[in-house]
Amino acid sequence: MAKLQPIRKESLETNEPVNISDKALDNLRYIRETMERSTHFTAVPGYGGILMGVTAIAAAYIASIQIDFRAWQMTWLAEAGLAFVIGLFAMWQKSKIAKTPLMSAPAKKFALGFAPPLICGVILTFALLRLGTDKDMVVGVWLLLYGAAVVCGGMSSVKAVSIMGWLFMLLGALAFFVPAMYSDWLMALSFGLLHIVFGAVIARKYGG
Repeated sequence: MAKLQPIRKESLETNEPVNISDKALDNLRYIRETMERSTHFTAVPGYGGILMGVTAIAAAYIASIQIDFRAWQMTWLAEAGLAFVIGLFAMWQKSKIAKTPLMSAPAKKFALGFAPPLICGVILTFALLRLGTDKDMVVGVWLLLYGAAVVCGGMSSVKAVSIMGWLFMLLGALAFFVPAMYSDWLMALSFGLLHIVFGAVIARKYGG
């Protein structure tokens, strides 16, 4: 009889009922993760952001050796146009690889949050250039409004995007209090280094 006891114990262990609460928690976790993916714009380009950062650092160097203020302005406006093309193409490519529509509901929310501060930045840029404002004032406005655009758009995207936007705004505020000679350094640090660092984070954690 003593030899039969362990066999009975094994039989009881294998026939234990499944814990329903654990299964329910797993289902809820899966539903939550699915909803987060469907409500967040994850096509923010990581590798595209890195490339934008590299071109911004190159632009910062070119702008820093310009003697004429108009040439300095044209350098950065050309870089802004190039960065826009890179970012748009990278988003299209990432959404294509992930097989998610670029014009999805999260993408539209991202665009609606990103666009208003950016439009204000474009309008203020032309107004400031027309008035012949100092370089530090222009850089401060650019960084603040681009940062605001990234923060607003980032509310419907991954957390790293909003963090990057706040750092842009911080550097933008700093631009108003440092000599104009450091303006290109701030541009390289923000549009260059921040894009590279956060682009690498996004590429590693969110698939490119």
